[in-house]
Amino acid sequence: MIRDTPRTATTRPLRRDAELNRQRMIAAAREVFRERGFETTLDDVAARAGLGVGTVYRRFPNKEHLVDAMFAERLDGIGELAHAALERDDAWQGFVDFLWQAAELIAEDRGLHDVMVSKAFGHQRVAEARDRLIPVVQELVQRAQRSGCLRADFEPQDMVVLFKMIGAAAQYTHPVSPDLWKRYFALVLDSLRGRPGPPSPLPLKAPEIELLDDAMNHWCK
Repeated sequence: MIRDTPRTATTRPLRRDAELNRQRMIAAAREVFRERGFETTLDDVAARAGLGVGTVYRRFPNKEHLVDAMFAERLDGIGELAHAALERDDAWQGFVDFLWQAAELIAEDRGLHDVMVSKAFGHQRVAEARDRLIPVVQELVQRAQRSGCLRADFEPQDMVVLFKMIGAAAQYTHPVSPDLWKRYFALVLDSLRGRPGPPSPLPLKAPEIELLDDAMNHWCK
């Protein structure tokens, strides 16, 4: 009994400290992955969290483990958006709503963009979440096509390239106009219509020459 008492007293704070460190790691990882995507290293996470590199590596032996821990739930969240879109009475509007909602998440989070368009990391939980997402997206596309509102030659896998395009546009314009990608996404969406109609209003005007010059000056720095 005499020996058990101090052992219990010392292990409880250690467990609490370990949980607090884990929370700091995850919060820091979210920030760094949002900014840098798969370029993020565990050293970057440790520095942002204010922890020793060894502390991070003990919890996450490599970046694969960290990506799996962070992004499986994010992909499941996108799956929930797709399920909600299937509940819309208007098949086209459901399809458009899903694309806009997913695109906004991807434009704001470079890590999520990388998970959506790359299989370099996330071979377990992320892969399983991706497998759950695919059939829901397929049904969303097929439903919009059956309504005649989505062009018949659009394929579900085209979404991956669309999301890559959005990620690229968002990264290019973010330093000078964070929402400018929405203009180009709206232009792309009009090209997906299966029926002719008036063009949709664009959410932002074209960039001024000076703003475009700023974007060009920021690129690749």
